[in-house]
Amino acid sequence: ENISDFSLNITDCTQVVVPEEVFFTVAAAGILENLLILIAVVRNKNLHLPMYFFICSLAISDMLGSLYKTLENIFIILCKMGYLTRHGDFEKKLDDAMDSMFILSLLGSIFSLLAIAADRYITIFYALRYHNIMTLRRALVILTIIWAFCAGSSIAIALFSYEAATVIPFTILFPLMMFFILCLYVHMFLLARAHTKKIASLPTSTVHHRTNMKGAITLTIFLGVFLCCWAPFVLHILLARFCPHNPYCACYMSIFHVNGTLIMCNAIINPMIFAFRSPELRSTFKKMFYCSR
Repeated sequence: ENISDFSLNITDCTQVVVPEEVFFTVAAAGILENLLILIAVVRNKNLHLPMYFFICSLAISDMLGSLYKTLENIFIILCKMGYLTRHGDFEKKLDDAMDSMFILSLLGSIFSLLAIAADRYITIFYALRYHNIMTLRRALVILTIIWAFCAGSSIAIALFSYEAATVIPFTILFPLMMFFILCLYVHMFLLARAHTKKIASLPTSTVHHRTNMKGAITLTIFLGVFLCCWAPFVLHILLARFCPHNPYCACYMSIFHVNGTLIMCNAIINPMIFAFRSPELRSTFKKMFYCSR
């Protein structure tokens, strides 16, 4: 808030404000869509697979991101109405809790995407041993470790967010993990053709390979959408920490609300990709909406 006010004094860029109605509409849509994903996976036993559990983890992360922006806007509205102060002890703890939720959403999304990418890699290149490598129990252990690490990191980062030693590793983690996932996908696609030739003698290999590559393309779309929606906000954090008084940085920070809206749009787009690319999920949604057997 202070940085935004200061930026108006050193730059001619007008603060871009997104109407509160848009915020709440987009956030509610993101929460409901991801909730449908969770319900569909729980109800359909055919979806009780490691891949869909990792997708549920990503859906939970998206819900947390939408919930964070919703609570933040409610907090701002209550401050404007005079029911809350901006610098009280209770408000400071509430702000730390919301920051922790935001960081948990970002870290949860990154590590969920990493888990999905690793699962898809194993599915493509170790298809015959996949069920031995990635068991349901092992997937649940991986998710438990991921969320325990993300929860602990989010609390630590929120409490020490004003320290450069905390902000730098957090902002470096984002491009580092994205680069690692991108390298995994590039390696996956480069070896795909050679792998197809090796298993061409198997009668069902072509069908399985096409299915797995379709999944890889879907996850590549996830990665692209995630970068487009989250990268502007992460850049905002970096600029706010390291060059808040620079006019160019301040001009970029004037679109803070737009960047926040992009985060919530990610929560809306991901479920649409699920429904569009997964026949099993589409079938489950139809049964849920039309109450058919």
